[in-house]
Amino acid sequence: MSIKENLLSLKNTFVNPHCLLVAVSKTHSIDAIKQAYDLGVRDFGENKVQEVEEKQAQLPKDIRWHFIGHLQTNKVKSIAPFIYLIHGVDSLKLLTEINKQAIKCGKVINCLLQIYIAKEESKFGLDINELDELVQSEAIKSLTNVKIVGLMGMATFTDNENMVREEFKNLKSIFERLKTKELPANFDLKEISMGMSGDYILAQEEGSTMIRIGTAIFGEREYK
Repeated sequence: MSIKENLLSLKNTFVNPHCLLVAVSKTHSIDAIKQAYDLGVRDFGENKVQEVEEKQAQLPKDIRWHFIGHLQTNKVKSIAPFIYLIHGVDSLKLLTEINKQAIKCGKVINCLLQIYIAKEESKFGLDINELDELVQSEAIKSLTNVKIVGLMGMATFTDNENMVREEFKNLKSIFERLKTKELPANFDLKEISMGMSGDYILAQEEGSTMIRIGTAIFGEREYK
């Protein structure tokens, strides 16, 4: 099917029509992104710094670029001028560097804290204790040029829907628990980023406000 047909089909399966669709365009061509853009998509997700830099330079400036990969501190400066949201922040060290580069750009950069919810060691993220420690630290209060707008989590890659649903429920409960706390001024919790091509319906049922979809829009990845 075409990108247009894929997008229409996808939207028809949304449980929550207000859930934001982030089109994961990593490895896909400028032409493919333009097709999705012309159909109204404005949020695109990339996981390689060099790739998103190159694409951002060639595409319309009203695109909201989401960095969805594991970001290294030494690469933050490359995306800071244009990035809309960084999804996978899992350390104070990374947050501090994002704040430093945001100050240089004269802007505030929105971030999601990545929470470890899966049963896979390959996944990144903060556990509950690390999250509490981060939120309660004095250091985070001084980061005036970052805004923590929500949480992100990746479920286990499995056909076991009950397991995936429980992991999503867990992230939602962590989010709700965090909202009851007295939080630093740079927190404004609104978003729960969870759900991809294989599990976005479950994610929406469990409270996702933002899903990251690549294959179901663009087809299989285009590796060079």
